[in-house]
Amino acid sequence: MARVKRGVTAHKRHKRLLQDAEGRRGTRSKLVKPAREALLHALAYATRDRKQRKRQMRQLWIVRINAAARQNGITYGQFIAGLKKADVQIDPKILADLAIRDAATFGRIAELAKGA
Repeated sequence: MARVKRGVTAHKRHKRLLQDAEGRRGTRSKLVKPAREALLHALAYATRDRKQRKRQMRQLWIVRINAAARQNGITYGQFIAGLKKADVQIDPKILADLAIRDAATFGRIAELAKGA
C-alpha cells in the first residue's frame, strides 16, 4: 500500500485557520493551536451575541415606547393593552421608531390606545 503524506492538506488547513485568525494579538494570530482556540471562542461568542442583540433591541424598543407613552399620559402596559383592544397591530420596532422620529403620529396612536 502506498504511503500517504498529509503535509499539503495540513498546511492548507492551517493556512486557512491562520487567515481567519488575522488581527489577533501575539501567538493567537501566529501559531495554529492558540489561533484555533481563539477562533472557536470567537465563533461561540458570535453565536451567543446574535441572540443577545435581539434581546437588547427589544429592551430598547420597550424603553423608547414607554418613555413616549408616559409623555402622552399613559404607561407602557396600558398603551399595549389599549392597542390590543383597539385591534391595532403595529410592530414594536415601528412604534419605537415613531416615538423617536414622529411624536405627533405616536401621540395620535396613544390617544387611540387611551380611548380603547
